[in-house]
Amino acid sequence: MSAPRAITLFSRQAADGTQAAVERLAEAATAAGIELRVPPEETKKHGKLLARHSGSGVVLDADPDEPTDLVIALGGDGTILSALRAIAGRGVPVFAINFGMIGFLSSVENSDMDEGLRLALKGEYEVVPLPALTVETAAGKHLAVNDVSLHRSPEGRVAELGYSVRGERLGEVRADGLVAATPTGSTGYNLANGGPVMAWGVEGFVVSFIAPHTLTARALVVAPDDVLEVENRSGSESVQLTTDGRNVGALAPDEVARVRFEHDSAHLAQIPGESFYHRLRDKFGRLSH
Repeated sequence: MSAPRAITLFSRQAADGTQAAVERLAEAATAAGIELRVPPEETKKHGKLLARHSGSGVVLDADPDEPTDLVIALGGDGTILSALRAIAGRGVPVFAINFGMIGFLSSVENSDMDEGLRLALKGEYEVVPLPALTVETAAGKHLAVNDVSLHRSPEGRVAELGYSVRGERLGEVRADGLVAATPTGSTGYNLANGGPVMAWGVEGFVVSFIAPHTLTARALVVAPDDVLEVENRSGSESVQLTTDGRNVGALAPDEVARVRFEHDSAHLAQIPGESFYHRLRDKFGRLSH
């Protein structure tokens, strides 16, 4: 990759955890002659800190829809997912420095930030295209990089969900909910449900169930061109709809949600030689120590 001419900042909500990193990024970018674009939400968090760099290549309150060559995300997987969704469909990679717990999607750990910034600002990284899911209901459409979930409300009874693929009814299950996950998200909510881990590059998505009240509910891998339809059969109660862990609405009784696989919607930067299997061993293996 060629060195970026403009980069855009994303950071975790807790600004005090990344202030030193943001200043280091501003110093490195200005020294390299690279424009650092700071969207309004980031300016609210770091504007005072970055004000002294304004005019030397740091653009505060930058329009997030303006062209950029690279996004640098400082945070955990939630921050990284937000950055990937925000830039989805534009072909812009996200280089992520982990300031969270696991950071499965991170390019480098925060302890390696200086080396990570050197690689990022020189364009010395590989780009991994990642799929996404869209979920469509009567209320509209939402994008998820990790997963889409439908689950009972905290005060509600067990959900009753009917599910179909390509118009074929596959079953109806009483459960706390259902999760549809991309290969990227298969190591998240789906893994906690006992669903299979899908390596990056696998085409398709996995459907698994949250605490099913049956012995017959099994995870299912859906082909990339097939549409999953989930119907709320819970009588008078709505079920909650979330994408990447964010509550985005509800599915009314008898309403249907349609989930589709979207090829190469997001792009993740990783250091040369990195692989999905190395991430899997490093991020999840260390949790057992």
